[in-house]
Order: sequence, then structure tokens, then C-alpha cells
Amino acid sequence: MILPCRRKEGNRMDDKGTVLLVEDDKAIMRTNRRILERDGFRVLCAQTLAQARTQLKSQPDVLVLDIMLPDGSGLDFCGEIRRHTAAPVLFLTALDEQHEVIKGLKSGGNDYITKPYSVDEFAARVSAQYDLARRVRQSAGREHLLTCGALELDVIAQRAYMSSQDMLLTQKEFALLMYLMQNRSKDTSPQLLYETVWRQPMADDDSAVKNTVYRLRKKLEGSGYTITTRRGEGYRFEEVL
Repeated sequence: MILPCRRKEGNRMDDKGTVLLVEDDKAIMRTNRRILERDGFRVLCAQTLAQARTQLKSQPDVLVLDIMLPDGSGLDFCGEIRRHTAAPVLFLTALDEQHEVIKGLKSGGNDYITKPYSVDEFAARVSAQYDLARRVRQSAGREHLLTCGALELDVIAQRAYMSSQDMLLTQKEFALLMYLMQNRSKDTSPQLLYETVWRQPMADDDSAVKNTVYRLRKKLEGSGYTITTRRGEGYRFEEVL
């Protein structure tokens, strides 16, 4: 049976993410759930690994795993779920031997808390792992955006925006602009651009590159940037002076 974790009136559950507690000791489960709900977390509870696998469908932000569970080891479970989730894992166990600590961390764990423990320390460690994971996600979310002044390129969606307006670039236009923006400190030859964007060697005709650059220059008008040409050197993405 999966234990229901009820919301209590007056707490701050919506302020934070979701924690999955995997613990077969009901008293410890109740205490940890109460502490985490007090601090604003939504809490899912499981007493076995089988129940935990079901709860993983809810995509918890943090997992707190007991190591010795009725149907297996939390260490093995951590290694299993690492193929599916990057959520931080804290081991909560009475096993405090050094080799168990090392084994837990090598299996993909992020922290290790031994019983008995301070409930305030427990809450602080869970919050610290949640906050760290959130900052990492936010940083990763920014990495897919390439910005320069009013220009913003979403390298995953492959869409370009000027002052938040979609520039409606073709696939080749986007790829060429992205490459030049990523290499704005140097000139790029037509041959290299063609091989990068069209993914094949360029013959003697560079008209495809010239035509794409021409269209981009028109679409970049008003952005404060353009694509310049240096005879014998190539193209460069530069600020309009």
C-alpha cells in the first residue's frame, strides 16, 4: 500500500518541489513527512522499492532513500533510476560504515545521512539538494539560448527572435546565423560555412552562401547587427557602427 501524504491547511507546500520518501519505518516516515511539509515541500511516500517505482511517475525533485528495504537495497535502486532521472538522492540509514558511505555515493547518491539525526539538519540537507538541483536546471535552461543585443536564438527549437518577435528564419538561415554568432570574433570562409551548414563540400559555386547571407542581412536590419564581408577572408557577425 502506498501511503497517502495529505496536505495540511496553512502549510507552504506549493512553495517548493516534490520529495519522495522511501522508508519502511512508519514512525520515521511520519516525522520526515511532517518536517518537509512544514518547509513547503509536497511529499510522496513509499515503504518499498515497488511502491517507489510507481511514485517515480510523479517525477519528484528529490528522493530520500533508506538503504535496507523489504524488497531490496536503496543503493541498487539508486543505480537503477539514474538512467531515468537526475533528481538528487539522499540516503537515510543506520549504516554509518565508511565503505557504505562510499558505495552510496558511487551508486549515484548526492548526500548521506545516518540515523539518529537532527530533524533540522535533515530538512536543511534536503532543501540544499533541492536548491542546488534547481539552480543547475535554471543554468541549463539558459544554455540553449544564444543572445546578442535584441537578438535571441533558441538553439533547441531552432528559432530566432528580434525584440521577442520571431524572425521566421529558414533552417539554413538559422544555422548560418548561429554559427556566425558563436564565432563572432573571427572571419569565416564561404567554404567553411557551406560545409558546416549544408554538411557537404562546396564546389566552385558559393552562390548558396551569398544568397543566404543576403537574406539574413535584410532580416537583421534594425537589430543593431549585420554580417560583413571581407574580401579574401570571409564573413563575420558584427555590430553596426
